[in-house]
Parts: sequence; structure tokens; C-alpha cells
Amino acid sequence: MSVTRVRAHTKISALVVMLAVLMLGLSVSASAAPLAYKTKSGPVINANFPDPDILKVGKVYHAYATNSGGANVQHRTSRDLVHWTRQPDVAPVLGDWVSKTCTFEPGGATDRCVWAPEVSKVGHNYVLYYAARDAASDKQCIGVSTASTPYGPFTPVGTNPLVCPTAQGGAIDPSTYAENGKLYLLWKADGNCCNLPAVIYLQPLSADGRTLTGPATPLIHNDQLFEGAVVEAPTLIKHNGTYVLFYSSNVFSGGNYKTGYATSTSLSGPYTKAREPLMTTDLFRGKVIGPGGQDVIVGPDGGWKIVFHGWDPTYSYRAMYVRNLTWSGGLPHVQGTSTRYEAEDGTIVDAHVVADDTAWAGAKVGGLDHPDSSVTLTVKSAKAGKVTLGVWFGNGSLDPSGYKVKSSDTVTVNNRSAGIIVFPHTTWQNWTRANLTVHLKEGANKVTFTKRTFFTELDAVDVP
Repeated sequence: MSVTRVRAHTKISALVVMLAVLMLGLSVSASAAPLAYKTKSGPVINANFPDPDILKVGKVYHAYATNSGGANVQHRTSRDLVHWTRQPDVAPVLGDWVSKTCTFEPGGATDRCVWAPEVSKVGHNYVLYYAARDAASDKQCIGVSTASTPYGPFTPVGTNPLVCPTAQGGAIDPSTYAENGKLYLLWKADGNCCNLPAVIYLQPLSADGRTLTGPATPLIHNDQLFEGAVVEAPTLIKHNGTYVLFYSSNVFSGGNYKTGYATSTSLSGPYTKAREPLMTTDLFRGKVIGPGGQDVIVGPDGGWKIVFHGWDPTYSYRAMYVRNLTWSGGLPHVQGTSTRYEAEDGTIVDAHVVADDTAWAGAKVGGLDHPDSSVTLTVKSAKAGKVTLGVWFGNGSLDPSGYKVKSSDTVTVNNRSAGIIVFPHTTWQNWTRANLTVHLKEGANKVTFTKRTFFTELDAVDVP
């Protein structure tokens, strides 16, 4: 039987829950389940609940989150992932090493630097991992506490942090993974705090989850343009024999925060990153802002779910969302996001691909300067009907007098006219999205953009 663990939590169907009591932290790898489970389009916790971590115990889901409102580790419970009940702070007492005076204003006025908790069931006990400010080094480090129930209160273990690589900027964002009776801690070296690389590590834990038993193995670091200086918030699962490492990237305090993923056939890597992020503000068409801090679980219907935070429209707090996570060709997709098709992957006529670090995936189609210049993309639709394409473009066209002008393309879908798309003047490399509503059939569709007036560079097309 193929088995895996979702962040070392018991996040599984009712049958496997009973097995997991006997087998440390293992859960059956779920396949793409029917979307019978109804998620909310908006947040399920519409309050400050950042970096959510989910643990299922029996029929109850426990959500833990970054400090807020006086609670070091926020805690809520639910039976359906939709309706949540507030519970007391599970960690009113932290380790002796934790600074009593730290505040972090970008995280909100009540942020006291206790971040991104992870609670795992280990044997008959529950173990809490959390990031907090180390008083000695003034860096974020990871501590560990234990309790006999998921409701806490958790008692600190030892007088020092569990992980505290001060030369790498400290450590944050702990999560766990278990396989073949072995438990591992994932964590992020907080290098971006200090102009150092941000690195996600995997490190073995003792059977009781309280101590480290071996060296840390680097899995990924920030090396993609969309990531900026940050990779963080690791979540590791195994799906159909492939290790899938979800992570957040870019700056958490704004709409550029994103969720990406990388895959490997080996637990210790090497991991290959997807060319495109999994979740962004743009892929949600602005309905979720800065999606990140994710966890992956199995829901009440037996299907995969992704739980994450996003900013409210005023950027005052980060609410919690739950969406279906489906799989196609072994790759994940999140309910409510668009699929991005790169222009450079299409069929190109009388134009050429140009490397460009400012474009999605590092390339664009330029030289669309001739009457027959075109790009054709094969895009998929789950059902027939009207769909609004989001076309990423750059336009720096000038008329003969030197005035900034709009450009345009004619569009066909499956060789039938679908109208004209107009591109405002943006200047080159200032990538902007223009929308065009077209009719797609179920399945594969050929969408062609052909030069009409002036000049446009095409980057990508988002299809809901």
C-alpha cells in the first residue's frame, strides 16, 4: 500500500484515521476525488489568522495560527473546515529563551513574533513547533513544546531553542513529515532578514519529536524571479509516489506573496520547481490577495484541500481560506485559480521568443511586427461556455509623431473569429493584463493572437 503523511498530521479519511493511531503519522495517498465538498469562495475565518496549520484528530479539525489578539498560538476547531470555533491560546507559556519584548509591526499591531506554529501527533502526545524571537541572538528561532491533547496547554521542552542557526539569519516556519516510521522537521533559514539566501531544510527528528538526530539537508532556496528574496512556509506531501514540496515566496506583507511548489522522486531531493506559481493574487483574479502560509490536508469528502491565508482588501489582517486541491498529470491545481499558458510555449509565426527576466517564466514573444505575426496557444476548459482570458502583454508603441498609442490583435478561437483585443500603452516590460471574453468548448481549444495595429509583446495567457 502506498502511504504518505501530510505535514505529519493525521489528515485522512475515517478508515485511515484508525490505522494512523497504530502507525506513526501515516496517511493514505489520496487521488483526485470528486468535488463534492463545498468550499466557501471567501475566507472561512474572516479575521487575523495567518500561517494556518491544520491537524485532524478523530472527526475534529484543529487550526493553529501565528500570534494575534494576545494569544501566542491561536487555536480554532471545526468538523467541516467551514465553520470554526475559537479556542483558548494553546501556548500561554513559551520557552525561557523567548524574548518578552519583541514586536513585528508588518505582521499587525498584535504581532509578538510568535509565528507559524505546527502541531503534530507523535505517539500518544502532541508536539508544537513554533518560531519566536531568541532573546540572546535577536533572531527568530524554533522552539518545541508538548501536550497530552491537541487543546494544550503546551509545555516548553528544554531551556533553549530546537533550531537556531544565527549565522543564517535564524529559523522560522517549522513543519513535519513522517515516512516509514521516521519523523522529519522542515524549516526555513531566515536569510532574507540579513541579505542572505533563504533556504528550506529537512532534518531528522527523534521518535518523540523533541530533539534533532542528524544534519539538515537543503531542499530549495530562492532562485526564481517570482520568489524575490524569499522561500518559506514548507509543506511536504507524497502524491502517487512523487514528493511535492509546497512553499510560499516573495514579500508576505503585500499582494506579491505567492505559493509555489517543487517535486522530487526522492525525499532528500533534488527538487524541481514548477515554472509558474501555484497561487498568486493575479491567478485568483484579485479575489484572494497574497495567498500563502499554506497547509495541505484531506477533507471530510476524502479529497485534498489546501488551507492558506490572504490579506483583506485594506491589508489590515490575513484571513484563512480553504480550497479544493486537484491533480492533473501529477501536477496540483487550486480551485478558483486560473491556469497560466506561456506565450513562448505556443506555435509562433513570423515572430520569435526572447529571454526576458521581467516576464513570467523568464521569456516572452517579441517581433510580432508583421501582418501574419501570430501566437497560437492550446488551452483547456473544463466545460463549454464563456471564459474571460487574461492576456499579459507589453506595449511601448509610438505613432510616426512619437505619441504613445494603443496596439491591438485579432483573436480567433478554434479558427473562428473571437474579436479584437486592445492593449493600452504600458511601455515595454511593464507587463499588464488585458481581458477578453471568448467562448471555449469543453476540452482543448486553439486560441490565436494575430498582429492588427502597432506592436505588442505577449507574455502569457491566464484561463480560469
